[in-house]
Amino acid sequence: MAEETPAIVPVVLGVRSYDILIGPGLIGRLGALIDERFPGARVAIVTDANVRGLYLETVERSFAGSGLLGTIVVPPGEASKNFSELARVADELLGLGVERNDLVLALGGGVIGDLAGFAAAILRRGVRFVQVPTSLLAQVDSSVGGKTGINSKHGKNLIGAFHQPVLVAADTDVLETLPKRQLAAGYAEVAKYGLLGDAAFFAWLEKNHAAVLTQEPAALRHAIETSCRAKAAIVARDETETGDRALLNLGHTFGHALEAWAGYSDKLLHGEAIAIGMVLAFRFSEARGQAAAGSADRVARHLKSAGLPVKISDVASNTRPSVAEIVRLMAQDKKVQRGHPTLILARAIGEAFISRDQSWAEIETFLEPHCS
Repeated sequence: MAEETPAIVPVVLGVRSYDILIGPGLIGRLGALIDERFPGARVAIVTDANVRGLYLETVERSFAGSGLLGTIVVPPGEASKNFSELARVADELLGLGVERNDLVLALGGGVIGDLAGFAAAILRRGVRFVQVPTSLLAQVDSSVGGKTGINSKHGKNLIGAFHQPVLVAADTDVLETLPKRQLAAGYAEVAKYGLLGDAAFFAWLEKNHAAVLTQEPAALRHAIETSCRAKAAIVARDETETGDRALLNLGHTFGHALEAWAGYSDKLLHGEAIAIGMVLAFRFSEARGQAAAGSADRVARHLKSAGLPVKISDVASNTRPSVAEIVRLMAQDKKVQRGHPTLILARAIGEAFISRDQSWAEIETFLEPHCS
């Protein structure tokens, strides 16, 4: 793997500030990078069975001669974000002897980052952790900002904690092993940053998405770095989502409901659900006269060109969710206030806003043709 100076994106949060490193060859240098920044800290790795076969040996080798405590492996997939797996991981971390001054290293995609990060948050009332995201989705979104957690039968990520990592190391080389579908799912979160607050970036993606998806180095790095800078800026303004940070949920209220309907399975990946959710958010905005006509079609056209589903009927399933089912699942969204829905809508591409003036009845009426 190539070695070059990584881009550094700071997340400025006072005493909880940390850097995001972006570039090739980082996992082979993790031991040195961590020793340089956190001298004397021992490390326990949490990964999944898929990533173990691809990168664990390289990571472990980088810690040769230093304080590697051991590795915990969990089953791959969203279904691992549950109480029983959280309990097992936390207990095994204690069994490895992890102390407050040590580090939990989350090696994997968003599931591993969420699960290992939550375990670190509750272990000894808070242990430091490092995010080493191995999917595009995790590199541009879930590894940054300190959201950790697990799922409930009532919805996604409803049980968790804000616990910032002390370092994020996004190795662009590891994306070469991602299946095409997973890469496209991650791309949905890249497009989100353009749609919510950077029209120029979205226009750049419209011209350059093929280069990003074929992992042309300069285009890929620009997409990841721009996404991380956008998220870092929002997190720095609103760490615990009491204001602007909710904008990062563009498409997520609809999308998370669809994920729950699909049983958090491979039938519908997270990024795919968010792609559909963002199109629905723009269509709802248009239906209310808040976004210019044609905006949603432009969003759908771009996401479809990236290989993503853009409507509920694109999901490979023998059934369709009912409006009542989707609304019931949307009602579990973390942004709901006293039972009233909060949505992230758009006035234009690059101009998202927080909306609290819609009713459940209005949402139900809107969803009718999309669920049939």
